[in-house]
Amino acid sequence: MKFAAFCVSLLIFVSGPLFAASYYPTTPDDKLTPGSLCGRPDSRRYPQRIPYCKRNVSKSEKWQVIETYNEHGWDIQRGDRGQFKIDHLIPLCAGGSNQKDNLWPQHRTVYEITDRLEGLACEKMAAGRLRQARAVELILRAKHNLAEAPAIEAEIEAL
Repeated sequence: MKFAAFCVSLLIFVSGPLFAASYYPTTPDDKLTPGSLCGRPDSRRYPQRIPYCKRNVSKSEKWQVIETYNEHGWDIQRGDRGQFKIDHLIPLCAGGSNQKDNLWPQHRTVYEITDRLEGLACEKMAAGRLRQARAVELILRAKHNLAEAPAIEAEIEAL
């Protein structure tokens, strides 16, 4: 019985807007949020000297991101705003931008899985053990394939 309930919960979680119970995307929409790197850096970081943009996303820009996702089938305003954040698909610490094409509404159930992985990747970049291109590749893979996130985190941890 517990396994069946788990399967139903998992189906609702990954099905997106097909089910009324799912107000939030569980992965970024590649058309709305392809990701972008920092083009106008405030500084450069790590041994690789990657461009770094300070966090600079206004409340109005965050609501624009939500509205854009809502226009594409989500119903984010129906849920509890405290359950999601506007995420930088490519994290700032990995050289991501503050541009709208790098932002998406990320639900708590996703960022609880991916935030640690992002921080770990940036720590490895700072130590010179992970190049930016590989870090971005791993982070994007984890955010698009949550089931792979634990293995990706372990791969990064081992560096």
